[in-house]
Amino acid sequence: MIWLSMFWEFFKTGLFAVGGGLATLPFLYHISERTGWFSAEDIANMIAISESTPGPLGVNMATYAGFQALGIPGGIFTTLSLTAPALIVITIIYAMLTRFSESDAVKRIFYGLRPASTALIAAAGLGVAKVSLLDTALYEKSGSLIALFQWPAILLAIAIYFGLKKYKKHPVLYIAISAVCGIAFGL
Repeated sequence: MIWLSMFWEFFKTGLFAVGGGLATLPFLYHISERTGWFSAEDIANMIAISESTPGPLGVNMATYAGFQALGIPGGIFTTLSLTAPALIVITIIYAMLTRFSESDAVKRIFYGLRPASTALIAAAGLGVAKVSLLDTALYEKSGSLIALFQWPAILLAIAIYFGLKKYKKHPVLYIAISAVCGIAFGL
């Protein structure tokens, strides 16, 4: 039964996560809360691994989630489940778009999808920031506002952001720097 449930959850994610890999995050958080197949911390690990490995982010995260829940077969299965809707939808859209590419309705649909994509990506970014930069468990124990923030991680995020903006080096460099900092400073 878990196989059917997992197929359905990742099929829905692939069907409705408009906007790319980060747009899958709200769906993954929802799956995590409902099923317990993986935790919010697992999702943070999925993001880190997915950003550090070749391939589309959403597909890598689905593979990781499936692997967490059901091992190698689960990783393969969730990858296929997530990508199946795209193959189906793209095939249908291609057939329709060639006939209606100049339609005002089609243009409006694409215009309307942009804010949805933006909102999904923003929600995902906020979720990642919460897991990566805040320590809500320590805050709840201590009650100290200072304990809420993971200061080394925040400083690293700020440094990486400014490094990206100022030096414009390849993202792999910043990923490697972050990994080294994580090992050296226990982030």
